[in-house]
Amino acid sequence: MRGRFSGEIFIRAISIALILAAWGIASAVANDPQLLPGPVPVARKMASEAATGELWIHLFATLMRVLAAFVLALAVGIAVGMFMGRNRTANSWLDTLLVLMLNLPALVIIVLCYLWIGLTEAAAVTAVALNKIPTVVVMIREGARALDRKLDEVASVFHVPPGVRIRHFLIPQMAPYIAASSRSGLSLIWKIVLVVEFLGRPNGIGFQIHLGFQLFDVTLVLAYALTFVIVMLAVELLIIQPVEVRANRWRQA
Repeated sequence: MRGRFSGEIFIRAISIALILAAWGIASAVANDPQLLPGPVPVARKMASEAATGELWIHLFATLMRVLAAFVLALAVGIAVGMFMGRNRTANSWLDTLLVLMLNLPALVIIVLCYLWIGLTEAAAVTAVALNKIPTVVVMIREGARALDRKLDEVASVFHVPPGVRIRHFLIPQMAPYIAASSRSGLSLIWKIVLVVEFLGRPNGIGFQIHLGFQLFDVTLVLAYALTFVIVMLAVELLIIQPVEVRANRWRQA
């Protein structure tokens, strides 16, 4: 197990080195720092922004929005998905709305939330959550449909208490679907958060990218974008993937 983990780290390190090398070569070929700055200038910009404290302020603001939208989307999505998956009538009534929300462009939802609620934190978080809830519902609904009916019958015959039934019968079966929706949801949510900040917030990574766009400062744009990408990759590797592996472990038992 340790050797496999070390091998994965080595492969990831090599892939990152290759990406940086390709970036450096492309920058050298372009020969225009205003068009495509190399890794070194971008790293220096990241360091200078971190030294002034600006980077941490905007990174924290964005992470808080990501966390709030993630929790809201997951909570609502799990509840609605379980309801639709376990109730055919509810699924028939809500399926059309679900398909509509799945195909509604994220930009439209963001603009409508800002127009209806205002340029507030509530509008920003709501817009991001609304974009993610439908995909969570779809995955959880499929998980609810795949639940083993025989386990329900066993629980009913032996009069298993609701709390025990949820903990030992429902959660183990639904854990892989919840983990998968969490993983895909996080990757979608942070991208939408940047758009929300770009359009109507006074701080955050998206706001700084907007500032770089206005100044035509590609180095600033890349510095803030890469900072957040690095943070989200760390969350993916250190939190999301281990949770997903743990959630699927019972299948291999």
